[in-house]
Amino acid sequence: MSKLAVIAGNGNFPFLFLEELKSKNQDALIIALLGETDENIDKLGYQVFWTNIGKLDTMIDVMHKNDIKEAIMCGQVIHTKLFTEVKLDFRAIKLLGSLVNKKTDSILGMVAIEFEKEGIKLISSLTYMSKWLPQKKDLLTNFSNKINEKIMSDIKFGFLTAKKIASLDIGQTVVVKDNAVVAVEGLEGTDKCILRGHDLAGEGVVVAKVNKPNQDIRFDVPVIGIKTFEVLKKVKANAICYEAGKTLFFNMDESLKIANENKIFVFGL
Repeated sequence: MSKLAVIAGNGNFPFLFLEELKSKNQDALIIALLGETDENIDKLGYQVFWTNIGKLDTMIDVMHKNDIKEAIMCGQVIHTKLFTEVKLDFRAIKLLGSLVNKKTDSILGMVAIEFEKEGIKLISSLTYMSKWLPQKKDLLTNFSNKINEKIMSDIKFGFLTAKKIASLDIGQTVVVKDNAVVAVEGLEGTDKCILRGHDLAGEGVVVAKVNKPNQDIRFDVPVIGIKTFEVLKKVKANAICYEAGKTLFFNMDESLKIANENKIFVFGL
């Protein structure tokens, strides 16, 4: 198999994906992003090239030099940095300037087109990740408390609202309480959205995380995991629901342990 370029964002996603690659004896070039990728990525035994998120030409050049024909995006990238902290190369400036809007799908979709122009195919972020896509559409937690009508109402309301927000490519997460939307995810990411919801509404919020109706599975696939559940614990959330079969749920056993210990209902819908 030819070498695969892994464009690694933050979080556990790149590490779990690379574990799967290793089990399949697949060689990889890791393109690590300064200020995003965990520095421990250097310890996995793969070739690693560090660069700035705004250096699109540099990424393409290093892929050409390594005869890369396919690339995959793994892990979150904080897109606000494109507007504040990052120095863009000419190609990235031209790309951003050509966009009608700067929604996540618009930016990453154009990056995919730029790659394809150079003979590099961007493949699905779900490649080799099926075991992290739970299909169960039900309550996953098993602590003794019974879910009440109020929380169930918030779960249903949050889920439907999140789907509408996601259809506009605004974000994939909403935080609700008492059938009112208290926070909608923007460029800041899920964890900060949950914290903002708590700042506005206090304890007992319900979080809904979904995919977009026309989700491009090459990038921005919804993810939850231990970090998410540590935030839910911190804000004393009532529940989280996610879209079963379409959301990557990393470290599920450890995450559900946190949820059970802190009486946080977890639903796949």
